[in-house]
Amino acid sequence: MKLKTIALAGAMSLLSSVAFADCAFENTVPLKSLSAGFEAWKVVTDAMAECGNFEASLDQEFREKQPEAFAADPALYNIGGVANGTMVPLLNAGTIRPLDDLVEKYGAALTPNQLIKIDGKVMAVAMQVNAQHLMYRADILADLGIETPTSWAEMLDAAAKIKEAGAVEYPLGGTFKTGWNLGQEFINLFLGEGGEFFGDGNMPSINNEKGLAALEVMMAMTEYMDPEYLVSDSTYVQQQFQQGNIAMANLWASRAAAMNDEAESQVVGKVAMAGAPMGSEFPATTIWWDGIVLAANQSDEEAEAAFKVALEGMDAEMVKANNDTGIWLIPGYVPGELAAGAAASAGAGAKPYPSSVPFGILHTELGNGLSDYLTGAKDAATTLADIEAAYVTAAKEAGVVE
Repeated sequence: MKLKTIALAGAMSLLSSVAFADCAFENTVPLKSLSAGFEAWKVVTDAMAECGNFEASLDQEFREKQPEAFAADPALYNIGGVANGTMVPLLNAGTIRPLDDLVEKYGAALTPNQLIKIDGKVMAVAMQVNAQHLMYRADILADLGIETPTSWAEMLDAAAKIKEAGAVEYPLGGTFKTGWNLGQEFINLFLGEGGEFFGDGNMPSINNEKGLAALEVMMAMTEYMDPEYLVSDSTYVQQQFQQGNIAMANLWASRAAAMNDEAESQVVGKVAMAGAPMGSEFPATTIWWDGIVLAANQSDEEAEAAFKVALEGMDAEMVKANNDTGIWLIPGYVPGELAAGAAASAGAGAKPYPSSVPFGILHTELGNGLSDYLTGAKDAATTLADIEAAYVTAAKEAGVVE
């Protein structure tokens, strides 16, 4: 399955049983959603909750929980928050429903690039685009006379200078948590090197000079990171930034607004955004969209109510109140400073995350196997060879490799 390409608009747990004036209708059907927990989902689900009878679970482990929760009958959640890759397991399992009838009935305000079509059917509604981009302490770089890094070579050079100066505890942050996050870091760097993940017949092609180059950068980064990097996910890095413990990271654009949250950030106004550092050919990042799907195992009444509530969470009123929280695909969005990094990455040729069944399997095996190299258990070539072998075994079981 191949996801429709999304154009960049512009530049490129909560519980409520009361309907508020900001919602266009009073929802009387009990509804639940499961999504990631970053700031964009918080503001969107807050807006959904204004309709009443709505409970949102904001959970960074959502990608592991959604498949089983949506496979239940009835589904444990009505609405799922997904992205390019996290929708694929739900599609393959047939646990989300087409939305064409609901779009026709209620979706007049939706734009064409919000409609994610699979085999001609609308299967999701996108609300924003996302990418990992460079976030950095502008004050620290200025004090040390360091230009904004534009490549990973420059990033590592800057990290060495920051470490020597003792400006922060750890010059770099990275989402190296074993599993999905660690796999994504390799994917970013491999794409930045111009790598192609597969050859003929969905056979893997990562144990090569481009794969070795990606691993070399990952290992070099660890010298400047918190030694507990194998438990470091996006929330971990965000909090390190907010607490003033790191100076630079290739972090999700959806985390940018949190840097200026006076309630929890000690670095308000000090963190700037730029394009993701370049590999030898492309920005070391991937372009994603985030949006909603509806569970197949729910009644038509629930699905209709869920769709209406979801649209209330993704309307122009919400964007007006939270313009800089996301890089919205919703009418009314005006790109600001916090979107500059993602827009620059897209403009420099960043690739979309390559969603497919084979790629989902490879991402899993990367996340499971890369720590062997970082901990010294295996050398780089052996690590990549073993990941390729694990992929082939799993891909044969899934019927995508003969």
